Amino acid sequence: MTGRSKAAARQDHDALETSRARYGLLAVITSNVAIACVAIFGVWRLHGDSAVVVGILTAAFTAVSTMTTAYLGIKAVSNTAKSIALGDTSARTTPQASPLPPVSEPQPLPVPAQPGPSTASTDPSDPSGG
Repeated sequence: MTGRSKAAARQDHDALETSRARYGLLAVITSNVAIACVAIFGVWRLHGDSAVVVGILTAAFTAVSTMTTAYLGIKAVSNTAKSIALGDTSARTTPQASPLPPVSEPQPLPVPAQPGPSTASTDPSDPSGG
């Protein structure tokens, strides 16, 4: 393969990946909207029966969150696998930590000086205040 054909193949592959991402996201959004519409219709037809409404809304929320989480998880794994296959490690590398300074022996903490005997009176009834 020449350099030009490799570039063209890479561009075609990137366009395919972009299309897959767009249509996959469109499928997830469409299915989430459909689930929400069915849930709203079910709540409307039940005329506010609270026990069943809670069940419908819980099931709808579970379905929407599961669908979205599955799509995002599969997309993340696919992107990671693609990066590994192409040898692109720039996204996974972390900066190297600076080496730690050498450990020295701990120094003893200084002991505060003991206050000497006070010449001032501590008696609150002493009128001299001192």
